[in-house]
Amino acid sequence: METIQSWQVFGLAIDPVAVFAIVALLVLCVLITLVALLWSNGRDRAREAAERQAQARQVELELATLQGQLKLVSELAGSNQAELSRSLNERLDRVSQSVGANLEQTAQRTTEHLSQLNERLAVIDTAQRNITELSTQVVSLQDILANKQQRGAFGQLRMETIVKDALPSDAYTFQATLTNGKRPDCLIMMPGSPAGLVIDAKFPLEAFEALRGALDDTARKEAVRRVRNDVGKHVDDIAAKYTLPGETQDSMLMFVPSESIYADLHENFPDIIQKAHRARVFIVSPNMLMLAVQTMQAIMKDVHMREQAGVIQREVGMLLADVNRLKDRVLDFQKHYGQLGADVEKVVTSTNKIVSRSRKIEELDFETGKTEVVAHNGNGASSIQ
Repeated sequence: METIQSWQVFGLAIDPVAVFAIVALLVLCVLITLVALLWSNGRDRAREAAERQAQARQVELELATLQGQLKLVSELAGSNQAELSRSLNERLDRVSQSVGANLEQTAQRTTEHLSQLNERLAVIDTAQRNITELSTQVVSLQDILANKQQRGAFGQLRMETIVKDALPSDAYTFQATLTNGKRPDCLIMMPGSPAGLVIDAKFPLEAFEALRGALDDTARKEAVRRVRNDVGKHVDDIAAKYTLPGETQDSMLMFVPSESIYADLHENFPDIIQKAHRARVFIVSPNMLMLAVQTMQAIMKDVHMREQAGVIQREVGMLLADVNRLKDRVLDFQKHYGQLGADVEKVVTSTNKIVSRSRKIEELDFETGKTEVVAHNGNGASSIQ
């Protein structure tokens, strides 16, 4: 039998049989470990499968329970939905009625408010148009006052308006030509005299504007000098152009179409006023011219009444003749109807009073005193009061 020799490894003697035995033992251990692992994995898989089956059965049970609950909930939800639908319909009806009433009231109030708003807007629109027209007129007036010729035309137009409103058309002439070729703005024919009253419009605005806008004493003195020169020149021109004995009155009117300028002249420039008076030129404002024209109107009416006095006397004479005839006929009536004597006496008394009054009128013997009034009673009789 051949002897197995030992191996020499790193100087050590190793038995090969022992080595093989150890290797076989290690392989066996590995196999046993693998078998154990495989068995353990199979057992775990079986347990997991069993658990999964149990879980699946539990899920099926729960699903069945849930289906029952869902069916019950669905039935309850159906009944509750019907009740809820009915309740909602009732509430919607009440809300619709309430909303409809509120909408109607709101629409009515809105209509009223809109109507009031439209009225106010109409008032505002009218006021705005008036303001626009007024601003346009103010701008136009400023343009007129800025231009000397237009300013003079404005003063003349205002003077003509005052004269036209107070006097008859045959009592005045605008832009009449005098014998010396001059043309005053207005010539008023005075009754009983061939000489007319001259009115000339002047508007010395620039000098007064300079006076009001003066910022220091130097500017004020210059403006005062300019006012005296301008107004004094107007006075001299009127006196020189329109003093025509027998054709014009010795007094003339200088019309200033501004109350403020007229007041400034009388308050701050008395020397100019005195100069104008000495020249027989009287400065008048619109109010003063209106008063003067109304005075002329009263004078013209008085003169016209005096001119008509002859006509009045003639008419009164005819009236007196008619009254005398009435008196004679009443006397005849009194003779034939004596039973009405009392009433006839009253008629005769009234007739006598009418005759006496007519004679006084004919003689222009007017007397102010008590007034006689004939009052009639209900039965046809009359009494003297």
